[in-house]
Amino acid sequence: MQALLKLSKAIDWLNAQVGKYAIWLIFAATLISAGNAVVRKVFNYSSNAWLEVQWYLFAWSFLVAAGYTLLQREHVRIDVLNSRLPKKVQVWIDILGFAFFLTPLCVVVLYLNIPMVIEKFQSGEMSANAGGLVRWPVWLALPVGFALLLLQGWSELIKRVAYLRGQGPDPMGRLGEKSAEEELAQELLRAAQNNDTAPAAGGAR
Repeated sequence: MQALLKLSKAIDWLNAQVGKYAIWLIFAATLISAGNAVVRKVFNYSSNAWLEVQWYLFAWSFLVAAGYTLLQREHVRIDVLNSRLPKKVQVWIDILGFAFFLTPLCVVVLYLNIPMVIEKFQSGEMSANAGGLVRWPVWLALPVGFALLLLQGWSELIKRVAYLRGQGPDPMGRLGEKSAEEELAQELLRAAQNNDTAPAAGGAR
């Protein structure tokens, strides 16, 4: 188990580094978008190549940061229901999700996509737009992103199994803060509890 936990830490480090630098892709896309808008308005000129660079960068930032997002527990979760369950039940739900949903999905995407990327690289497929870019760099973001997501899913799976075996810390609270969904779930729970107690207080008066 200790060897698997070391592997988990290495995966966490990898996705943390990717997430740290992925923000620069968004920054670059924002600058290019602003520059395109200014040039189009001021000089009445537009370039398909620069327009495509924008969504290439956005695609890369969105896909390669998927593993980092999972590391930070910021993927969409149904915490309104999940947060009411016992901790071990929550951990088991995560284990089943990582093992039987996330892993097969990522494997299928990689299996179908990698040959497609190789084909597009070998053919040198270009954009259908005039002055557009070669296509394989943006397609490459898919296998890279899903590979990082798959690795992070395995890392999270290792941490949850270690927790159930008493060999690891609580994986649900490792970040020291609640996710946005968890905070919303708690607010909704408090509001429901306040609504339940309000009629009783009114009756007492």
